[in-house]
Amino acid sequence: MIYVISDLHGYPIEKFLELLNKANFSEDDTLYILGDVVDRGNEGIEYLQWSAKQDNVTLLLGNHEDMMRKCDFLFDERALDLMKNLNNDQRVNLSIWMSNGAETTVKGLFSISLEERQNIFSYLNSLPLYRELSIDDKKYLLVHSGLRDFSPLKSIEDYSEYDLIWNRPGPNERYYDDIMTIFGHTPTWCYGDEYKGKIIYSDTWIDIDVGVGYGYPPILLRLDDMEQIML
Repeated sequence: MIYVISDLHGYPIEKFLELLNKANFSEDDTLYILGDVVDRGNEGIEYLQWSAKQDNVTLLLGNHEDMMRKCDFLFDERALDLMKNLNNDQRVNLSIWMSNGAETTVKGLFSISLEERQNIFSYLNSLPLYRELSIDDKKYLLVHSGLRDFSPLKSIEDYSEYDLIWNRPGPNERYYDDIMTIFGHTPTWCYGDEYKGKIIYSDTWIDIDVGVGYGYPPILLRLDDMEQIML
């Protein structure tokens, strides 16, 4: 079975593992997390450490992981010295990240060893931007935020990193007719109060960011039969 979930934002990892257990998730199954496990909540670092060790779990790069890796200068042994001499790009990157809920992640990083921090940033730099899947006769594109400036004539390789992790599709946006695009990034309540805490389905895309970072419980979507699993 193949499962997808997105934008966990430091949700308590023990509760998340309970969710996987409820779905009977096993080593024979595959899980794709479509980015943004860090920031806002308190346990983003735990997700990075956990997912890096799982052979059947793939974390895609989200904009929050991207903001985090652009501030790797904070977390080496020379951090205090570097903080005194940040260049303009570093100041901008740090400001953007901190304004997007980074405080909990920063605290988590400083609570672990230098070696563990280095392993985490190495892992962040290995994260893919997307995955393409086929289940029976259905094709899926998994990506963090959808596709900015979409054109059916463009291949996925033609999109920039920014296009894939910072996009906010409108409610009437259409993607590929023959590929179901699944993304997070935009909490579904942004499309209307009636979507709070719910997955949104259109005929060409599915938004699975149900707003965990804003207090809504996560939903695990099984692609084989489109069943939603929640605690």
